[in-house]
Amino acid sequence: MRLENKVAIITGAASGFGEGMAKRFAEEGAKVVVADLNAKGAERVANEIGRAAIWTQTDVSSRSEFDEMVHAAKSAFGRIDIMVNNAGYTHRNGDMLDVDETTFDLITAVNMKAIYHAALAVVPIMDRQGGGVILTTASTAGIRPRPGLTWYNASKGWAITATKSMAVELAPKNIRVNCLCPVAGETGMLGKFMGADTPEIREKFRASIPLGRLSTPLDIANAALWLASDEAAFITGVALEVDGGRCI
Repeated sequence: MRLENKVAIITGAASGFGEGMAKRFAEEGAKVVVADLNAKGAERVANEIGRAAIWTQTDVSSRSEFDEMVHAAKSAFGRIDIMVNNAGYTHRNGDMLDVDETTFDLITAVNMKAIYHAALAVVPIMDRQGGGVILTTASTAGIRPRPGLTWYNASKGWAITATKSMAVELAPKNIRVNCLCPVAGETGMLGKFMGADTPEIREKFRASIPLGRLSTPLDIANAALWLASDEAAFITGVALEVDGGRCI
């Protein structure tokens, strides 16, 4: 029970990596706030977890909705120990000049500005409690960018740099800040990452990963669990590659 008596908020938790984290954290004793723009999916995940979870419909690009989510967490469980910025958005793999401004703005709002919202909302709470953990889902795209996802790549590079800077600044408050860098996995955004979802394209992506497969929600959840737990008490400012060797 590595997260016993801990309270975790996980955004983008209605499916994919976020769902995997929510269920894995609950298995290890955490109380979980399942937050997502997809209310139906968030409710499903929370119901599957049971009494240890609540759900909120949250647009992480909106500060007011972020504050409502944090208020719900405090009202239900009394504290916030772990903040997981997992919600993400991307454009379809293709020419960077074909990405319209509305899509670009949404990418920056969800992948970048939401981290800012999270810091403003939870750092004062964690400081009063004596510490906490902030964890962001970044991407291998922020470490080894490839053509076709330029603006998404840039947003994840920003997330990695923000993680490292936050880690240094918040260390005196005993708030650890880390991020995960998954390789492409079985999530709702996989088709956009690849440009199209065909057996041939999937094989091309798998061939670029030394361990020979895409990531799974459980792969990411287990890495997140360790970083969120006291076992990683001396780990901060890390961009952990969960990629089957992709970034080598």
